[in-house]
Amino acid sequence: MSKSGLWIIAAVAVFTLLGLVFLAMTWEAPAGTTTVVLPAPVETAPADPTEQSPSASSNNAASSALPRIRIQPQQPEPAAVVTDVEPAPPPVEVSAVEPEPDTTAAVQLPSLGASDEFVLENLRGLQNGIQLIGLLRSEQLIRNFVVLVDNVSRNSFPQTGLPYQAMNQEMQVRSLDENLFVMEQSAHGRFDAIIDTFIAVDTQAAMAIYRLISPLLRQAYGELGYGDNNFDPVLRRAIRNVLDMDPPEGPYQLVKPSVMYLYADAGIENLSAVEKQLIRLGPENTQKLQQKLQAFLSAL
Repeated sequence: MSKSGLWIIAAVAVFTLLGLVFLAMTWEAPAGTTTVVLPAPVETAPADPTEQSPSASSNNAASSALPRIRIQPQQPEPAAVVTDVEPAPPPVEVSAVEPEPDTTAAVQLPSLGASDEFVLENLRGLQNGIQLIGLLRSEQLIRNFVVLVDNVSRNSFPQTGLPYQAMNQEMQVRSLDENLFVMEQSAHGRFDAIIDTFIAVDTQAAMAIYRLISPLLRQAYGELGYGDNNFDPVLRRAIRNVLDMDPPEGPYQLVKPSVMYLYADAGIENLSAVEKQLIRLGPENTQKLQQKLQAFLSAL
């Protein structure tokens, strides 16, 4: 064989070897294949530890060739560390507040017709109760008081059946001529003791007595036939009427066509009976009375 033929055979061999190497490097397993992993056989201990089954050696040899998986026991999670918990403060004992006893409900009221002594006894407990009782009548006190308040609430004034005693002193007048008179300034002074005793009454203590005898007051007001025996609005209306009045200033000229004096000025004579009563009290006593009535109205 010629030398050129040997070179050709050697070149073919070299290229064939390079092709096999390239094919091996680029080889991929076919897609869609499944790899089955066989579990390791379970070893069973022989009944006699000195005996070993014939297949045991072969199984041990086969299993020794497979990798063994060591199952590590799971460690229990460490218990949570309990920090010191500050104990809750002990419950505070709260004493139950007992309602104040209703003293009005515990008092047995007398009948309306026999209530005079009951009213006087309660008035006697006031700070100036003795002086106040000395100004009052001792018969049908509640009924007469209701009639007076009802009249004043309608700008009227009763001539009889008043709850207080009649004035014994006559009005002081000065004669201008045989038919014309003028009211003296001292005429207002005969009401000073009455007004001073009234304004010295403790307002809250007097209102407590008023609330105590309220059922009797409602009963007496119901006897007047108005159909509604709620007496509180009547008392409020009477007080407001007095507070709204501003009597004219004197001097006040009078005439006496008969037994009683009349105001010579027709404008004054035509005033309500309550306003004319305030004129008799005088401006100072009227102011004191209105201030005390305002206190009663605020407490009512």
